[in-house]
Amino acid sequence: MSTVGFKSFGFSLKNSNQIQKHSLVAPGCSLSPERVSATKIEEENENGVVLGRRTAMVSGVSLVSSGLMLGIIPKEGVAVVKQGLLAGRIPGLSEPNEQGWRTYRRPDEKSGGHGVGWSPIIPYAFSVPDGWEETPVSIADLGGTEIDLRFGNPSEGRLFVIVAPVLRFADYLEDDARIERIGAPEKVINAFGPEVIGENVEGKVMNSKVKEYSGRKYYQFELEPPHCLITATAAGNRLYLFNVLANGLQWKRHNQDLKKIAESFRIV
Repeated sequence: MSTVGFKSFGFSLKNSNQIQKHSLVAPGCSLSPERVSATKIEEENENGVVLGRRTAMVSGVSLVSSGLMLGIIPKEGVAVVKQGLLAGRIPGLSEPNEQGWRTYRRPDEKSGGHGVGWSPIIPYAFSVPDGWEETPVSIADLGGTEIDLRFGNPSEGRLFVIVAPVLRFADYLEDDARIERIGAPEKVINAFGPEVIGENVEGKVMNSKVKEYSGRKYYQFELEPPHCLITATAAGNRLYLFNVLANGLQWKRHNQDLKKIAESFRIV
């Protein structure tokens, strides 16, 4: 499978034979063959294509209901099971402040999906106006599993966060990467800007600046319309790209808020 404009952030899908089939059967309980068949989360269709998330969710909800009826799953455990069906979607938004802005902090419990043996993702935070909401991230997205989060408001703009292993770009950074060790601002935007906008950024950077907060440097870039604001930094063994995008009308009406969003990004 190939991707366009995301060579650095490519991914591969597992062969269907590698996908483990799961069962939600309590110890000491037995189920009929028909019920056992219903516990399969992934099955191949006649063309060898693996059935997706909808099959998993329907099977999971059915099993939870059956477990409640049979007394296998206690009511207080339902929330845990439901969370398993929505892995990676854990709320992290605060209540609005007096100015109507909310702060998102990546939950410590949120799954990463960035490979076996990786250290936990160091959390990040940013602020958005009330009305911006998290939107689902799909493995089918360009960028694959390295798109960690998406947010948006249909009338104002959208954003997404890429969290990528620094070892793909430099093998000398170990586990305490800093953006300045990866390279100067010009080198960073030329290398990673195309991963965000899908094309070469030469001649498209309107301005750039370097900010420092709590001893960590952040490179901030503004690219020409359609407007894109990129904040880049590094922490642990990962590179973080915080990207805010808007069309012409959204930028005209909300550019001050969009700039505030971009400048709010922090590693915490």
